[in-house]
Parts: sequence; structure tokens; C-alpha cells
Amino acid sequence: MFSSDRELLDAVRAYVPAGDRERGMRDRLAAFLERHGAAAFERATVAGHITASAWIVDPGRDRALLLHHRKLDRWLQPGGHVDGDPDVHGAALREAREESGLRSLRALGAGIYDIDVHRIPARGDEPAHDHYDLRFAFEADPSEAPQGNEESHAVRWIALRDLDAYAIDDSVRRLALKTPALPD
Repeated sequence: MFSSDRELLDAVRAYVPAGDRERGMRDRLAAFLERHGAAAFERATVAGHITASAWIVDPGRDRALLLHHRKLDRWLQPGGHVDGDPDVHGAALREAREESGLRSLRALGAGIYDIDVHRIPARGDEPAHDHYDLRFAFEADPSEAPQGNEESHAVRWIALRDLDAYAIDDSVRRLALKTPALPD
């Protein structure tokens, strides 16, 4: 979908955020892309780097697929590093398949669904840094059993009305709040 940092920057600038908080993160991401160019997609960029994730919902739009992240010990949407690839939509799909095992994934629109900038704490010899996360929406068949991998303790379909029982963070809550506006 995106073949360069410039194409992604144009899409980020055109993205309409849901509120002031997301607007601030969109503007931070645009400034980061302007400053770092193609290096923004590389893990070696010490200040931070672009990541991609997938908000996966069922056809009824009342459940989302979340995983319990092993390192962060939190329930999150599938996602990860883009490793130099400016095709962040493709990276989100790849990460969703790798982390959920789902093959029935279908993109819900081609555009950016959400933007989030969050701090990753220092671990080992890796310093604290920012993840500039671009999120894309997908639909999957909930009858297909998700299969986790070594990056998570569990992966499951969770009713949106039950998300608070999973101690989700504000960014996952924002993803859920946007769900009714998703296209069919």
C-alpha cells in the first residue's frame, strides 16, 4: 500500500484523528517521519521507530481478537515492528497472521484506522524508545480458532462490552470505541 516514507507521511497528514489526544500523536508521527525519513522504519533508530498493528473484529463488530503480550504483560491487539518496510498495512496483516494464526483476515478499508505513540521501557541493552504505531482494521471469522505464538501467553476473542475486565489501556479502548464506524 505505502511504498515510501513520503507516501506514508502524506497519508498521516491526511488522516483525521478521533480527538485532541490522537491529533497530538498524529502530529508527533508526522514530525518523526519528516525528521527521520526511511530510517523511521528501522529498529536501529534509537529515538523510536514505526510499528504496525491490526484491530481485528468479528463480522458482528461486537468482539475483537486480543493477545496477552508476554513481555508487556498486557492485553493488546496484534502488531509489531515493520523492519524497514514502508508498507505498514502489509506489516500489520503479516503481524496479525503470525500472532493469531488466523487466515480469514479481510481488510476493512485501506486507510489508517488509528495512530498511537507510546513509550517502550528499557529492557536489557535496549534503551527506552517510542513506538509510532499505525493501526489498520481487519475482520476475521470468529469460528476460526486463533493460534498464539511465543510472543503471547494467550490469544482470544473478547466481547467489546467485557474489555474493562481485561485491564486494557486507553489506546485499546479508543480502538473499540471506533468499531461501530467500521465499514461492512
